[in-house]
Amino acid sequence: MADSIIRLENINFAYDSKTVLKDVNLEIKRGTFMGLVGPNGGGKTTLIKIILGLQEPDSGNIFINNQPIDKFKDWNRIGFVSQKANAFNKGFPATVFEVVSMGLTAKLGYLKFFNKTSKKQVLHAIEQVGMSDYVYRNIGDLSGGQQQRVFIARALVSEPDLLILDEPTVGIDFKNVERFYELLNKLNSEQNITLLLVTHDTGAMTNYATNIVCLNQTMHFHGRSEEYSALSTEDLSRIYGHPVQVVVHDHH
Repeated sequence: MADSIIRLENINFAYDSKTVLKDVNLEIKRGTFMGLVGPNGGGKTTLIKIILGLQEPDSGNIFINNQPIDKFKDWNRIGFVSQKANAFNKGFPATVFEVVSMGLTAKLGYLKFFNKTSKKQVLHAIEQVGMSDYVYRNIGDLSGGQQQRVFIARALVSEPDLLILDEPTVGIDFKNVERFYELLNKLNSEQNITLLLVTHDTGAMTNYATNIVCLNQTMHFHGRSEEYSALSTEDLSRIYGHPVQVVVHDHH
């Protein structure tokens, strides 16, 4: 388990008397690109909150870097990018550099001096997501896809072990969605960054993710992406609770 970043054991959670998660077991190993898919209301967001320590399960165990979650303190090692494209304030007065530098706040503290090393970290994170030409542009002037790249850079600047993205392509047009997935694939395959991506785009996941987890209260599938691709439409419809048709994107 030395290469395990996240390990969940027998996680259960309910809102009032309504079951949201039931006996969920999950391990995310270093270097994985994991896609988390499932129907609306299937518990994906709740699971992410539990991993991030924002929600406590009713029962079960959580380990981060092989430490019990209540002992884990180095939260800058877990990066998070949420849904933001539709809700972002276009008038927010901050440059790309300033937004990305906010990702060092937890690591440096509010009163620490922002030195040359910190500046290099910020510029490197911006370069990682292909936004070096926009360093001093106001973030409100960027497209939805470009903004998401900046928010990924903000999460990457603290050099996390794991980057979690919750439906990050909401509000981004198809052309930029394709580029966005290609960026994630590059971060994982070339820079060995471990990714957990929550998405409804099962077609994209079969092209990019190394592993797929399908969650609908319980874990219905947890395996390699090619194994998920081999599931029949009947299997998927049973998991989702309604008819499902997988659209596989053709990438060249």
